[in-house]
Amino acid sequence: MLRLYSAPTRGCDGLRRRDFLQLGGLAGLGLALPTLLASRAKVFGNPTPAGSAAKGADCILIWTRGGTSHHDTFDPKPEAPASVRGEYGVVDTGLPGVKFAEVIPRLAKEQGRFALLRSLNPQNGSHGVADQWMMSGHAHNPSVHYPCYGSIVSHEKGFLTKMPPFVQLGEQVDRTFGGGTAGYLSAEHNPFELLADPNGSPFNVRDITPPQGVDMGRVGRRRGMLAAIEALQKKADAQPSAFDAQDEHYKTALDMITAPETKRAFELDSEDPRLRERYGRTTFGQSCLLARRLIESGVRFVTVSDGGWDHHTNLFPGIKSKIPPLDQAIPELLIDLEQRGLLQTTLVVWLTDFGRTPKINSASGRDHWASAGFALAAGAGVPAGHVLGKTDDEGGRPTRDEYYTQDVAATIYTKLGIPLDLITSTPDGRPIKLNEGRTIKEWM
Repeated sequence: MLRLYSAPTRGCDGLRRRDFLQLGGLAGLGLALPTLLASRAKVFGNPTPAGSAAKGADCILIWTRGGTSHHDTFDPKPEAPASVRGEYGVVDTGLPGVKFAEVIPRLAKEQGRFALLRSLNPQNGSHGVADQWMMSGHAHNPSVHYPCYGSIVSHEKGFLTKMPPFVQLGEQVDRTFGGGTAGYLSAEHNPFELLADPNGSPFNVRDITPPQGVDMGRVGRRRGMLAAIEALQKKADAQPSAFDAQDEHYKTALDMITAPETKRAFELDSEDPRLRERYGRTTFGQSCLLARRLIESGVRFVTVSDGGWDHHTNLFPGIKSKIPPLDQAIPELLIDLEQRGLLQTTLVVWLTDFGRTPKINSASGRDHWASAGFALAAGAGVPAGHVLGKTDDEGGRPTRDEYYTQDVAATIYTKLGIPLDLITSTPDGRPIKLNEGRTIKEWM
């Protein structure tokens, strides 16, 4: 399913154009795209034309919702007491003295492909707040929902091809305070949410993939029928310009559905089965593969969301069941991007809500921790094989090279070619500077 954030629009005669479509024009396609496109033009004018030039990298953001434990993945404390150390052993990485938890052996083996920040101070320990803060670089403000990275990219760069500039895979982003959305920039720059499981067989995306029995020839005939009916309607209409504007929204939506890049992006069955196996035949693994295909098709920013990381209880069996798909797919994504010549122009980032407490609680879990966590990055010139920063003996606080959420945001925006002094405005005209952080110099 493709979820859009938009409201229905009406023509000047009170008849919603979508009402007509539901009577048979395009209803068989489940076409909800035009309402979003209409809202774009209403607020901001026409979207950036396809093929518009823009500097900077594209981005794949991996978001593990709930707060992935840094202790039990990238920052283990094998010399600490058992109440801190936990149940896992450690494995060596390619860097002398740097060890990861034993549950991520492939990430340890492929450590030379990415950079790791062990001294991130997320400065928050609350769900909902985290999704807004970590995905925008702005501290939580209950009266202002700040736009996330992908929405800023959509706002500043627009369409590269017929594909939407910002896509989210899965629904594992907390929207309580506008996390992962366009915030004050309005619905135009919200993500296209693709909720279908890319590991499903067959993989069909509602609103993009025509339903069974509706081929592209039939779409073309419906396009012609719509044009003929509207030509008659315009002759009797007092305000044909209003319908002309509506027509453009439907034309853009149909162009997207029928565009070759759209078809290519979602044809996962065309991939070599061996490559699909290397990514892992899991929802997360195939989402990473789909993210690569979306980037190839002209999407500028893809969020791959994965839930179930809030381990207040039974943390150790919980992580053992959750981490293998990521341990398999993330290194494979980096290898695949590199082999296709895309890694230098694609930034891959893994972020999560916050860290977890140094002390294991009475329910064999770890609670929220606001002072220490991790961030992983690769591509777009980020030095591979680099491990930055250190936390104290319990993993509670950074002791060296401390960076904050706004610094991660500054680095992401710089890599994507978005100026940090960019000024956007709220609907009431309040100017807001994009970022107040400093770039992570070691990643530049």
